[in-house]
Amino acid sequence: MAVGRAETDQPARLTAPEQPAPAPRRRRPVDALVVAGYLALAVLLTSDQWRRPERLFHQAGDQILFEWMLARAARAVTGGENPLHSAALNAPDGVNLMANTSVLGLGVPLTPVTVAFGSQAAFLVAVTISLAGTATAWYALLARRLVRSRAAAAVGGLVCGFAPGMVAQAGAHLHMAAQFLVPVILALVFRPATDRVRRDGVLLGLAVAYQVFLGEEVLVFLALAAGVFAGAYALADRAAARRLAPVVARRLGVGALVAGVLLAYPLWFQFAGPGHYRGMPFHTGGYRLDLVSFVASARQTVAGDAHRAGLLSPNPTEQNSFFGPFLPLLALLVVVWLWRRPLVRALAACGLLFAALSLGASVVVNRDDTGLPGPYRLLAGVPLLDLVVPARFALVCVPVLGVLLALAVDRVRHGAVRAWAPWAGAVAAALLPLAPTPIRTVPVAPVPAVVSGGGWQAYVPQGRTLVPVPPVTGAAVSPAMFWSARTALAFDAPGGYFIGPRSADDPAARWGAPDRPTSLLLRRAAESGQVPPVGDAERRQAVADLRHWRAAALVQADSTPADPVRATLDALLGPGRDVPGGHLWDVRALTG
Repeated sequence: MAVGRAETDQPARLTAPEQPAPAPRRRRPVDALVVAGYLALAVLLTSDQWRRPERLFHQAGDQILFEWMLARAARAVTGGENPLHSAALNAPDGVNLMANTSVLGLGVPLTPVTVAFGSQAAFLVAVTISLAGTATAWYALLARRLVRSRAAAAVGGLVCGFAPGMVAQAGAHLHMAAQFLVPVILALVFRPATDRVRRDGVLLGLAVAYQVFLGEEVLVFLALAAGVFAGAYALADRAAARRLAPVVARRLGVGALVAGVLLAYPLWFQFAGPGHYRGMPFHTGGYRLDLVSFVASARQTVAGDAHRAGLLSPNPTEQNSFFGPFLPLLALLVVVWLWRRPLVRALAACGLLFAALSLGASVVVNRDDTGLPGPYRLLAGVPLLDLVVPARFALVCVPVLGVLLALAVDRVRHGAVRAWAPWAGAVAAALLPLAPTPIRTVPVAPVPAVVSGGGWQAYVPQGRTLVPVPPVTGAAVSPAMFWSARTALAFDAPGGYFIGPRSADDPAARWGAPDRPTSLLLRRAAESGQVPPVGDAERRQAVADLRHWRAAALVQADSTPADPVRATLDALLGPGRDVPGGHLWDVRALTG
């Protein structure tokens, strides 16, 4: 196929075979500098917590969840335990970790960090790796396949790894921020050469299997985006598509076979093993983006407006579409300029579709629901896809914009445009307002000394549980998970922050374990600030609930006699005793 004039000065495209792929490039000093720059930026973004370990990132409940998952992965490695299930939480039933965001792909290799320095350090290292690793992987793909200029590749990698949506997710959702395998999978699927199909297919299967243990939701987005991209590219360059389709199909077949073998048992465990569930405990369709958010500034940027950003997004973690007023405009100009390239047309189609999907079932413009139907309505009833949060579709736009920007910078750097200064100014104007700021942190109550120092062991024999007060069984900051993570899962506890079934007979999803009457009573005391009526019926129920939890002791942090929760427990169980950092009720005599 003849190559159009607009394409002759470009390196080999992601899928086009009509030009020979460039020879493997030797590593240059600039590569090390770029990667070091990405790493330094990731460390800077996490610096507030590195400097002040008594704080957590602003979505504290999510950080606690992932700290616990990292601690549990380390425990599975060092103790030879089942990494897919744990009885250390939600006693006595345990938690299906495969059905939750257990990030084993990060937790297992970070075991030495977790064991040596604790769950908080492991979490911060995981955030740093996720951000810098994603940027580095995109930089490598761009430099080897799509652009000749290292500067262009560096700019593209910077956008892909540190866009506002990536930083927002990194502060809470490791499974969404760890996208460093996405460019690897794309490079294997769309490799221009037609040889080594079996090798590429095996590597693809291994990468896909590993991505499942990083985050299945990212893999779903990747599969959808790759399909849309391939379809759009085929329409733009039918001859290339006809030549490449058989090779890509064989790669995918080998990859599916390898991944299927490796994932057969973990996926069975996720969907049919102990503690599996159906659906989601919240309405995913409610998490959608405002159309205006695509040209707004995110909270974690130098130009960010926390109040305005909060009005345009479901929550601070889902600010996935905040590209500022200039980057979308610059991307539009790049698409118009490079429209003759099939790659650019395919990227534009992919970005526009996923941006539209992120708007949800009906389009909201500046907080006004227009009632106009969004394309997400077509996916709302599709199995598995109906579990995806619509707002996260906008994350696909991040690499689309990064690649488009890299292509444009590369053309300018290689003389396609003489007036490079205006382009450099345009790129700076688009990216500088998006410069990320350190992820915001909030204070956290310390683990009681009786727990962190091991004093609890005098009250909790083997096979029994320690109950943090009040016991959290739903979607809330869970002392049980926090204390457990910070003590390397030294004790078992009821409740926790996870997704599980409503009951043994009802697999419908809910946050945490089913509520027990005593946990509801204590929660009412905490929320109302008043001691509820306590009689013999409540005391008998408390003993029954404690026996269900296999409780040996209850601990409340920073307790005072006037605290309504403490007064309620005193009325239920009798007076407790002061211990370092809190108050403890020894219930072994009640629970047997």
